Amino acid sequence: MNIAKNLELLCRTIPARVKVIVVSKTQKPETLMEAYNAGHRFFGENKVQELAFKASALPPDIQWHFIGHLQTNKVRMIAPFIHMIHGIDSMKLLKEVDKEAGKTGRVIPCLLQLHIASEETKFGLDIQEAFQILESPEYRAMRNIRIHGLMGMATYTEDENLIRKEFGSLRNDFIKIKAAFFPSDDDFRELSMGMSGDYMIAIEEGSTMIRIGTAIFGERPKPITPAA
Repeated sequence: MNIAKNLELLCRTIPARVKVIVVSKTQKPETLMEAYNAGHRFFGENKVQELAFKASALPPDIQWHFIGHLQTNKVRMIAPFIHMIHGIDSMKLLKEVDKEAGKTGRVIPCLLQLHIASEETKFGLDIQEAFQILESPEYRAMRNIRIHGLMGMATYTEDENLIRKEFGSLRNDFIKIKAAFFPSDDDFRELSMGMSGDYMIAIEEGSTMIRIGTAIFGERPKPITPAA
């Protein structure tokens, strides 16, 4: 598997405005270093312990994105270094990120995760819940988080029309939230949607960040076990 070549081919086929988050979950640090040595700096993980292990083992200029479901009791483990949290799916989690970021003197960029898939197993807010968070006094009092946009995951299916419909729905939600709460805020610009199987549709529907693992590394190995 030529990781550098796969990255080059991927980046050549997408617009320059789209950022590739290399999904590095279960990959060994030495495998990640192949992507790093090819010039890539944006990596995404969905397990806190694995992320903390890799962040300590790999170069400090990597920008780590947390892309999975984040438990509130584990926020403190990544607050000192995480570049962006993609999956804010509750007020409780957002408050915890704000609290832990404050302890480290940081402001952490976050994306609100909206549920757009027909699968009930996926996490996320509906647009009414997102509005409730953004309208709340609790949110307006937060000083250590910044909402930079939205994230969503489409249904795992071969039905491209359904995938396009779901990504289009998220784009429309982005437009509504931007107009209502962030009309002059240039930070609110990210739409994180699209993975190895559907990223081209996501880009056509307005994605600014795609989360790619299999198309770069091949089939995923078994999870690594960080040293005790």
